[in-house]
This record gives sequence, C-alpha cells and structure tokens, in this order.
Amino acid sequence: MTARHDDEARRRYWTEYMDEMDRLVDEMLAYPHEECGEPLAPIPEAMKAAGAEVTFSDTLIGGRFPRVFAIRERLLPDLVEAALDMNRQGWIMRIEDAFRSMEMQTLLGRSEEAFDLVVGACVWECGGETPPIDLVFRRSRVLVANYGKVGTHMQGTAVDISVFRQEDGSEVWRGKPYLEMSAVTPMDSPFITDEDRANRREITEVMARHGFLHFPGEFWHYSKGDLLCEILTDGGQPGIYGPVHWDEATGEVTPYDDPDRPLIPSEEMEAELAKALARAQP
Repeated sequence: MTARHDDEARRRYWTEYMDEMDRLVDEMLAYPHEECGEPLAPIPEAMKAAGAEVTFSDTLIGGRFPRVFAIRERLLPDLVEAALDMNRQGWIMRIEDAFRSMEMQTLLGRSEEAFDLVVGACVWECGGETPPIDLVFRRSRVLVANYGKVGTHMQGTAVDISVFRQEDGSEVWRGKPYLEMSAVTPMDSPFITDEDRANRREITEVMARHGFLHFPGEFWHYSKGDLLCEILTDGGQPGIYGPVHWDEATGEVTPYDDPDRPLIPSEEMEAELAKALARAQP
C-alpha cells in the first residue's frame, strides 16, 4: 500500500469511527441513570495494603491540578485484584488517570491545546482542507468530554492505564503510548501490528476478568458499573453512577445539578473552535 493510499484508508477509518462515537455520545446522553451516592475511595492506599505493585502518573491535569487517584468504593477491590493479576504474570499496572472533578474536566476542555487538537484532527480528516464548523463541533463532542453524563472519569468509575514489565521496566506496547489521538487510538484499530493487537487484547482480558470493560474509542480506558457499561453489554438497567463532586476529606459525593448540561456552553465552544480554525490557517 502506498503512503497516499494508507493515509486515505486511515481517514476513512477515522471518519467511520468518529461517526460511531458520536452516536454513542447521543446514546449515553439519552440513557437513564440513578446516582446511588456511593462514596469514592483512594486507590494508592488500597494497592499498598494488598501488596500490589502499581505505579501512578505524576503529571498535572492541564498543567495545574494534581491527578486524583480515586474510584467508587465497590469497584476498588476489583481494581486491586486486576493489578495483582497483572503482577502474577510479570506486569506492573501504571494508573495514568482516574477521577476528574468538574473543574479538572472543564480546564481540559477550555484549553487552547484541546481546541487545536480537535481542529487539527478535522483538517486531517478533510484531507488538509478547512473543515466545516458543524463537523468540527460534532467531533469536539467526542474528543472533549463536555458532558458529565458522558465523562466516566467524572463519575468515578474509570481508570486510564499503561502496563510495564517487571523484569526490565519496558512497556507492554500497544501501538502508541498513552495519550494518543489518531487512527490507532480505537481499541480495535487495524493500523497496529499483530503483536500490539495481542498486547491490547491480553491487557483487556485481565481487566475484564475483574469486570472492567474497555471503552472502544481509547485503548487505555477501562470502567465498570456505569451507564456506558450498561450500554456496551445491553444490560438494560439504569446506570447507578453519574457525575459527582467529591469531598476528599469524607469520601462523600454530591451529584451534579444537571449532568446533561455541557460544561462549556455550546456558543462558547463554537466561538473557541472558530478561533482554532483561524489559527490553523497557513
């Protein structure tokens, strides 16, 4: 396959994938959920108590907020068991991200970097041509989690992970490192090697043994018990977790007042995307 034909194939795949994820966003927004009020619990302490060898990212969210390694209380024992399971086969789980507050997610969504990423992806999707604003706006719904009901990190049910080998510290390679945004990002991307695909599959199997399902759009993202999992498994039950504010001192959670409301208003999103389009012009 020539480079031109390969690029065309990647664009076709990307477009189909983004359209599918856009439909999933609609489905998540429409899906019923009933927040159960279950507290969040810190991950590092539980891992240490269980003797699990785990590492954690030390980077800041949006260059400002320390990452919050917490998850819903009932999900924590299963996450610990998944980490121990990996240890038994010579791996170390690295937790890149877990709970995100509304402030964290809004900061990420408002950043110039995020808008430029969305526009850059759309320009590439359109073969280098200026994309229409309606396409850019639809793609932003997928690439930036702008709704609490769609963002499972805000619900305290998700972790982003990388995996490394205990023997030499090398990464169990999945085609690209965390964090990647391209045609190799979807879990089932055809643009990775057989070895990379096998590694993704094996990591996913470990997580699935403990009830954590992969998000089809990102090879690093796993969650459990939320409305996304109900949709992916055709569970038929309302999601029991929604987006929450967390009191770190007590572990208690408070549901968002309006989980269907965008974190960044639509008119502001459109204005910032238009600015990013202007920045993208040669």
